[in-house]
Amino acid sequence: MVRMTGAKALIESLKKEGVRVVFGLPGGAILPVYDALYDETELRHILVRHEQCAAHMADGYARASGRVGVCMATSGPGATNLTTGVATAYMDSSPIVAITGQVPTIMIGRDAFQEADIVGIMTPITKHCFQPRDAKEIPRIVKEAFYIASTGRPGPVLIDLPRDVQQMEADIEFPEDVKLLGYNPKLEPHPLQIKKAAKLLVEAEKPFILAGGGVRLSGAYMELVALAELLQAPIGTTLMGKGVVPEDHPLCVGGVGMHGGVANKIICEADVILAIGVRFSDRTTGRFDSFCPEAKIIHIDIDSAEINKNIRAHIPIVADARRALKALYDEIINFVAKSNLNKTGWIKRVNEVKESARIYLECEGGRLSAPGIIREMRKLMPRESILVTEVGQNQMWAYLHFQVLMPGGYITSGGLGTMGFGFPASLGAKIARPDIPVVDLAGDGSFLMTEQDLATSIVEDIPVTVVILNNGVLGMVAQWQRLFYHRRYSQVHLGRIPDFVKLAEAYGAEGVKVENIDDFREAFAKALKNDVTTVIDVPIDPEEDVLPMIPPGGSLRDMMWRGRVS
Repeated sequence: MVRMTGAKALIESLKKEGVRVVFGLPGGAILPVYDALYDETELRHILVRHEQCAAHMADGYARASGRVGVCMATSGPGATNLTTGVATAYMDSSPIVAITGQVPTIMIGRDAFQEADIVGIMTPITKHCFQPRDAKEIPRIVKEAFYIASTGRPGPVLIDLPRDVQQMEADIEFPEDVKLLGYNPKLEPHPLQIKKAAKLLVEAEKPFILAGGGVRLSGAYMELVALAELLQAPIGTTLMGKGVVPEDHPLCVGGVGMHGGVANKIICEADVILAIGVRFSDRTTGRFDSFCPEAKIIHIDIDSAEINKNIRAHIPIVADARRALKALYDEIINFVAKSNLNKTGWIKRVNEVKESARIYLECEGGRLSAPGIIREMRKLMPRESILVTEVGQNQMWAYLHFQVLMPGGYITSGGLGTMGFGFPASLGAKIARPDIPVVDLAGDGSFLMTEQDLATSIVEDIPVTVVILNNGVLGMVAQWQRLFYHRRYSQVHLGRIPDFVKLAEAYGAEGVKVENIDDFREAFAKALKNDVTTVIDVPIDPEEDVLPMIPPGGSLRDMMWRGRVS
């Protein structure tokens, strides 16, 4: 046991969990912790300019590194400003620990200055919330928080620290392990379910694999590709699963969902769908009642709550994706000698669909079209680069046109669809992976929501490249108004304001505006090698749509290609 304050116990506990960076912004209720940080040499603190950005940076750091990200804020508005970022992490199963200051315990519930019931606010958007009332509890709570955040289906955890608990001195003991009654994530698949799934897949004439974020979280990349090659099954991905298979692999057919392309056509013809680590969200399935009604579905997920929530599974398997895929592969190998796994007819059909859709996904050369810009980015970015996106048209253009070639090469806000996510998340990703280029693909509307943290990128020396597809409107909203509301553009025009070059320069970053595709190639190639954040303003046509897309209330069969339903 060592005698120390609760604030010091928190810092020491974080270090014991391997934390080396914290993203935060101080305030009165968490000053004891920041005072304990003053003499700290092992922990790097990144001072953000808005607490929402601290949560997004911790999230981006977690996704790029595979480790738990940590963010910190004071009580009241500081804590509530974290909420959007925490909810984003929760929807996308990203492991972060959020630490907030709180008013002294004697003042809780009395509407003290800068008091907010952050435990009540965050309970629905975290895996668990802690509020220690004694400094002795802090080391155990920190260890439990990191364990909960990083195991099973990952997600955010809150530690809310009353100020008097931070100041309290106590004899502190640091536990070596953690035991949580009732929390036992199921990792191993049931052998009988694996046998059933293997038999169904072997007998399938047109198998299809739908891979989601659970594949990425479990690191099941090799197992996924090996199984697909064994079955000769095409792989489609959800938004969160993009990149779990190299998108230049011949079996990869791209994204499924509202802005999916080839994969939407192919999955509708499948007779057996193996879904791994997916939520079957509405943006993936379209109308639930019309999602592949003729197909039998095998659903693998570590979270039993996702099984049969939206889409009924014929064979449910609750398990870690990597372990389940390995078990499935080993079981199918046993069938090879007895069964014919020749799926040449199915693969021929898949290739026919790919070829027929090619004309719709091609982009015109020579002009500043969004798809063209994104494909030029792919050519110039090293294979192992990370692309982070904002939310809106930019995100969906990237989903359709940017090929992710390495695991972890694509970071985006999926379930919550948080505008302003991309830039701070790219800073967190760059802290996690300083050795590789990190690019934020932005829309002007989304970037303006968190652009103030350009200051953080300069002061903290976190160089990233920002490419703004600048159409002067809230692009996705305008697209919907154009297609479904008879071009009644209500409150979407942003104008070409601000001047992004001057904005970047005001913060000490580099800014450049391009006029043609050659300008962009030169500016982007230079930015990738720059040692300071570079903002590239790319003016595009405000009438350019992200297509194909599924119209609202439609099914995967109702895709609109170039303004018409297929």
